Amino acid sequence: MSLLLIVIHVVVCIALIMIVLLQTGKGSDMGAAFGGGSSQTLFGSTGASTFLSKATTVAAIVFMLTSLTLAYISGGKFAKSLLSDSPVPIEQSSQTQDDATKTGPESEQ
Repeated sequence: MSLLLIVIHVVVCIALIMIVLLQTGKGSDMGAAFGGGSSQTLFGSTGASTFLSKATTVAAIVFMLTSLTLAYISGGKFAKSLLSDSPVPIEQSSQTQDDATKTGPESEQ
């Protein structure tokens, strides 16, 4: 399932980049506004939304949803720690160390 989400996410990323690059900026009509005869405002009119602006909105929503879903899925996986796999070292008490020194070569004399 995550592979399908990654594929959708990459396709939407590329589509979003292409859609944004295809759009004309609002500043492109600024020169025509100073020339007169234009019914638009200085920075362009905000009239009816075009197909590209609607496609940008849809692509952005799908991009955000796939991003959040992939983050949620990857957040549930916990990696094992290297320290949790190693066994705990066995500690010898001081009493067993004293017994070991008493049974050494010095105690046999």
